[in-house]
Amino acid sequence: MERVFIYWDNSNIFHEAQRLAEEKEGPDAKYRLRIHFENLLRLAHADRPVQKATAAGSVPPEMRLLWNRLESRDVEVKLFDRGSMGQGEQEVPDRLLQLRMLEDAIDFNGDPGIVVLLTGDGAGYREGSGFHSTLERMHKRNWRVEILSWADATNQRMRRWAEANGIFVSLDDFYSSITFLEPSRPGFEFAEGRRASEVDLSIRRTSPG
Repeated sequence: MERVFIYWDNSNIFHEAQRLAEEKEGPDAKYRLRIHFENLLRLAHADRPVQKATAAGSVPPEMRLLWNRLESRDVEVKLFDRGSMGQGEQEVPDRLLQLRMLEDAIDFNGDPGIVVLLTGDGAGYREGSGFHSTLERMHKRNWRVEILSWADATNQRMRRWAEANGIFVSLDDFYSSITFLEPSRPGFEFAEGRRASEVDLSIRRTSPG
């Protein structure tokens, strides 16, 4: 069984999840929504061996404990303080992930695996940069490609390329298992929380072994 290499752009995944929560579960759900990191990680590797995994994002300090769980599973976690990055803040975690992808493409050049990318960000392609261009470079070196992202938040050019050359997995199909809602905070109108359901890997497409 081939190994997977996971690259996770949390900000891109989280912000669209907030929009969907508002649409599916009401206006206040946007602020109570959280990503179920363990379930999303399992959806990414789909019970296949993980060679390396890197997650990056700009998140508030109170999320630190949740990220610690991923670090305990040998995921490299790179968090950036939004307030310290200023304009173009998302460029910092994006570039970190793209650098890791290119480093792995070189380090494992003779033994490529499966790239599992969690983002819908296809910016920079016309300039020969960004996630899409990096995926193409790896694919030309015999890496298999899987993109996991929200359907409406994915660059359509990148999605079409992934569907033609690899696999695209819509996170919309797994919304209830990769997200959960915290109960409302004291002082606000009470709303119960929602737990994440089990991940159904039977509907998750994977690269052929």
